[in-house]
Amino acid sequence: MKITAIIPYPTWVGIRNQLIVKVETDEGIYGWGESGLSGREKAVVGAIEHYREFLVGRDPFAIGALWQEMYRSQYFEGGRVLTAAISAIDIALHDIKGKALGVPVYQLLGGKQRNHVPTFATTKGPCGPQIIEQARELMAMGWGAIRLFPADHDSRGVYEPRKSIAETAKWCVKAREELGETVVLGVDYHHRLSVAEAASYCQKMPLGTLDFLEEPIRDETPEAYEALRKLTDVPFAIGEEFSSKWQFLPYIERGIHQFNRIDVCNVGGLTEAMKVAGWSEAHYVDMMPHNPLGPICTAATIHFSAAVANFAWLETRASPGELYHGFDDAGIFPVQPKLTGAVYEVGDAPGLGVEVDEALVKKQSFKFWEAPHLRRTDGSVTNW
Repeated sequence: MKITAIIPYPTWVGIRNQLIVKVETDEGIYGWGESGLSGREKAVVGAIEHYREFLVGRDPFAIGALWQEMYRSQYFEGGRVLTAAISAIDIALHDIKGKALGVPVYQLLGGKQRNHVPTFATTKGPCGPQIIEQARELMAMGWGAIRLFPADHDSRGVYEPRKSIAETAKWCVKAREELGETVVLGVDYHHRLSVAEAASYCQKMPLGTLDFLEEPIRDETPEAYEALRKLTDVPFAIGEEFSSKWQFLPYIERGIHQFNRIDVCNVGGLTEAMKVAGWSEAHYVDMMPHNPLGPICTAATIHFSAAVANFAWLETRASPGELYHGFDDAGIFPVQPKLTGAVYEVGDAPGLGVEVDEALVKKQSFKFWEAPHLRRTDGSVTNW
């Protein structure tokens, strides 16, 4: 079997693009992958086109060797654009191999270790009494792990961290009081805080209010996270923007965080994700995968989550609180994973178990999408 084509499709689904990638072979078997670098799809398409030049004609079963060649075939290795491209191709190659062998992808990763994959759901906000009611509804439907979004999270203009942390801390305390001790509660700050702001936020709440704090600060400097680690005992869930095992290295080795928010569509695909999972297992760090994209990402991450021992919860954006923002469009994805209550059942279909209406995708023309550009009240730029 040989690779005959690699076709990137930047596809508008719901409220933004998904960069889905098809890898074709001379035996008629094809695979689907997805890139996670939302908002910069054209950059990733360019990288995929470069890789296509030497991947066409190659053996799609040689997944590990092709990964190494994609990563090491340029002097300037790595970086989020290149690994997002590698991720999509790697996932598609796993899909091909599973279909060719007649087995689900998790069998290629060592076999499944669980029959279903627990998820965490997210309240849609805004921060206030409604998040407690939404959390109650999610708990009634079976969710035992719930993420709360902070105050002003959906702002598209002005964002003031100190204003947000004061309001968010107040409602997190109320949520814990109202919802009880058994439910897992976390907050995603989307790396919008400084070390001092994140510490202040944690210190405004009683011990045990939160079970995890997600992405409180930016990740470029591990030492900053170590400084924050000394100022709070709230477990950290970080890593969704990490693009290699090397980026995870200081966080795992230094015991900085407790949950890996690994993204199989950014880190380098299933090949790289499995390496990070094994390394994390040795340091008692649990996998809590990032999953904000489309059904291909969801399917690939379900297979990953089924195959690793050190697993906590998989993010789902398909809960009633969010309804996936339309990212699971059934017209484009006629075959895709579906929630059963608060879990994804681990299926036995060959490959990923997801299909794409390629004819519908081909009818689209590219549309740019840009994340909000936030500013503080003084006019300065701040993180989205």
